[in-house]
Formats: sequence, C-alpha cells, structure tokens
Amino acid sequence: MRGTTAVRAEPAGDLRLVALSKRFGSVTAVHEISLTVPQGSFFALLGASGCGKTTTLRMIAGLEEPTGGRVLLGDRDVTRLRPHQRPVNTVFQSYALFPHLDVFENVAFGLRRRGIRSVADEVAGMLALVQLDGYGRRRPAQLSGGQQQRVALARALVNRPQVLLLDEPLGALDLTLRRRMQVELKRIQTEVGITFVHVTHDQEEAMTMADTVAVLNAGRIEQLGAPADLYEYPATAFVANFLGQSNLLAAEAHGTGGNEVAVTAYGRRFSVPAGRSRAERGPVHLGVRPEKLHLVDSVDQVPAGCQHVTASVTDTSYVGVSTQYLLRTDWGGELSAFVANNGASGPLPVGASAVAYWEPRHAFLLPREPAEADRTTPVRAEPPRATS
Repeated sequence: MRGTTAVRAEPAGDLRLVALSKRFGSVTAVHEISLTVPQGSFFALLGASGCGKTTTLRMIAGLEEPTGGRVLLGDRDVTRLRPHQRPVNTVFQSYALFPHLDVFENVAFGLRRRGIRSVADEVAGMLALVQLDGYGRRRPAQLSGGQQQRVALARALVNRPQVLLLDEPLGALDLTLRRRMQVELKRIQTEVGITFVHVTHDQEEAMTMADTVAVLNAGRIEQLGAPADLYEYPATAFVANFLGQSNLLAAEAHGTGGNEVAVTAYGRRFSVPAGRSRAERGPVHLGVRPEKLHLVDSVDQVPAGCQHVTASVTDTSYVGVSTQYLLRTDWGGELSAFVANNGASGPLPVGASAVAYWEPRHAFLLPREPAEADRTTPVRAEPPRATS
C-alpha cells in the first residue's frame, strides 16, 4: 500500500518515562511513573477519569511540563523540548479538524507548514492507508464520526512521527463503530510500524488493541503487562475489578502444601495453585472471574477436582452471548456468573437454588488488608461449616 512505506520513520528507539511526576499545587496527579514503551509497539494507558493518564500523555507530547523526572526517546532526552521539536504527534478525541479545509488539505496541513510543496503523493498514500480513497474533496462536516477520526489519524501520520499519541480517540463514536475502529487502528499501527501510545478508560478498547497495558490508579501504575496476563492474573483487587469483573471473597491463606495454597473463606476450605497466588499466608482475596463459574442444580453434578459454593439466583440478565446471574451465597454474600447461551442448558429462574463451581486453576489469590471484605456485605451470618 502506498501509505505504508511513506509513513515509516527512522527507528527512534524505545519511549522511556523515568520517575515522571506532575503536581498541580498540593495535588500530585502523577507519582514518579517509570515505564518503557518498546519501539513499534501498541501501548495503552488505562484508567478511570482523574487517574493521571491524560496528564502523562500531555507530558510525553510536551503540552505539560513535568514537575520531576524525564521523557526519553531512545537515547535522546526530550523532556524540555517544545511540542513542535519532538518527533511526536497527537490525535485527540475531538479530532480538531479544520472545518474550512477539505479532507486533502486537512491531511496536507502539516506538510505544507514544513515547506513541502509537492504533497499529492504523500496525502494520497495516507488516504489509502486509512481507506478514504476518493474522499479528498469532501469537508469534515460531510463525513461520519469514524471517517473524521480516520482523517485526524492520517493528518498525524503523514508527518512521520516516531511516536503517535492517542487521547481517547474513539470516545465520541457509537459502540458498533468504536469496535470497528479498534480493529482498524490496530491494523494501521501494524502496517506503519510506529509506536502508538493510547489513553483510554475503556477496558475492552485497551485489551483489543494494545500489546501492553499499564493500569493507572491515583497517579500510579497499579500493574503493567500483556492484556491476557493482567486479566487472568491481576496483581491487586483494583485491577481485578477494573479490568473486567471479579468475584473476590475475603479469605485467609494458610501456606503452601505441594503446589497449592490452602485457603479458608466463611468456614469453607479451598485451594489455589501456588503459581496463581500473590500471597501465601494471612488475609487474602480469593478471586474467580464470573465466566469461570459454572452452575448446576446439585452438588452431585460438580465434577471431581472442582470447588463449589451453594447459592440461590437473585437476578438474571440476558445479554445475547451469555446470561448473567447474580447469586446469593448461603453465607449472605453475592457472586456473579456469566453462562454462555450455547443451548446446553436452559436458563435458571430467579429464586432457583444453584451450585456454582470452578476449577482451582482458574482462581487467584491477592493480598487483602484485614479490614477489607468481599465486594458485598453479607446480609446474614451463619456458623461456619467446612466443605471441600
């Protein structure tokens, strides 16, 4: 494709943040963040509003001056360089297209500012890359939201940045278009080979596109890694519940025996593989993802080697691919279970008794402060009784 070779810049090396921090008066928005974004990768900064992710992005772009720390691109320290002096471009959620210019001139804007007169081939290559051939003479107002997003992307990429920053670029799109653009953004990043740093609060968006995700919380990195690693083996209760949903039971760990950690929760005995345990003794959260829970009518139907709790159905939600159940356990806590609508079994009605079971290899253990409980308050207490 014409745009692919045109946009590739000279290798710039990894993007590194070294103890990067930002304070606004007495408020510290970013707490000494240190991370490395490998050259040519798709990296996501994921977090809720106010966690410091956009402030971090603005410091990389040069739009915000750090209170401390450094921003390095390869061996080059760019911390004190002005935005236009950095080999970095940004795509914002608002797109910021020029309404009085057509698509061609919007994309050509940066090239013309640099004094390049012959821009036709470069612009045509970019429009081909973002699949907007033939749209060059349209105005932004004549485009859909997704098409405007592609124009903003082409305008940034045509300048051959070594790092492209994306600040919630899909936030204004509807769900169907957003999912389509997630695939397109990843395709474009793979073709051009440029480092993408994407800021988002959308967990699905980060997991769909990014090679590596940094989960931010209150200005600090809570966990960093591949999306599957963060989801399957979260490091903290915050990550477990921010990246998807988790059932977290307040429990006590009693040390390892063989390759397992023995755990008790509400008088019941469980075990978790040592390789999936971030604590071996003391207060812990015993975690199981809702889609890892299976529901049956009786304990006799629980497969050998699985662990279980008894419960009753308090709510059901049909969401197409699955039915989501809320379950009240016999100690008064609440669990969530997602059951695939594959025709293997019929739906359970509200009020039905059920046994929720899981394989130990799908559970995980997280450290817990002694005052923390599970995610719901038990409505009644019962004497503890041991189960397998």
